[in-house]
Amino acid sequence: MNDLLDGARDSAAYLEPIAEGATLLRGFAVPAAATLLAAIESVVQAAPFRHMATPGGRRMSVAMTNCGRGGWVTDHRGYRYTAADPLTQRPWPALPAVFFDLAARAASTVGFAGFAPDACLINRYRPGARLTLHQDRDERDFKAPIVSVSLGLPAVFLFGGVQRRDRPRRIRMESGDVAVWGGPARLAYHGIAPLVDGNHPLTGRCRINLTLRKAL
Repeated sequence: MNDLLDGARDSAAYLEPIAEGATLLRGFAVPAAATLLAAIESVVQAAPFRHMATPGGRRMSVAMTNCGRGGWVTDHRGYRYTAADPLTQRPWPALPAVFFDLAARAASTVGFAGFAPDACLINRYRPGARLTLHQDRDERDFKAPIVSVSLGLPAVFLFGGVQRRDRPRRIRMESGDVAVWGGPARLAYHGIAPLVDGNHPLTGRCRINLTLRKAL
């Protein structure tokens, strides 16, 4: 019993509440970082990174690709999930087991047991790239949480409320940090401030982010 209590105390040490329903797990993905990056490389070989355009025609500064049953895309037709990569007309690469397992464990750690992601958006940030405040609302069911994994250069994660006017918190995300939000925070506005230049031993001059969702 003492061993179990010690383990619980150790786990709690890296949990950082962000808001009701939202938690940051500091360093949670560090042990799996090399395996995650190898899996990302395999995905990118089949579905290369690309800079998508918003429905209004603005080129996004973040390069993106997907894996899983559905991939998130944006173009003049709007935001949506597709079963096939528009560039290749082939199904998106399968969701790597290491992605699924990490996301399920992270979600369970903060109270979202049974999370079974079926889609992962992979974002690559170069210096100066950013992601404006937005909600993840293109999924069919908002009961499942969002799990976001940060690798490489540190970034400032902007996490607001369910109204766009709510002032966001600025949270420094290091490589290996994982954010999970759901329940009352599921539709919180969030984004990434412009990435500061640097050089990380795992990724060089970029940051890679995995956003795992139950989309379909």
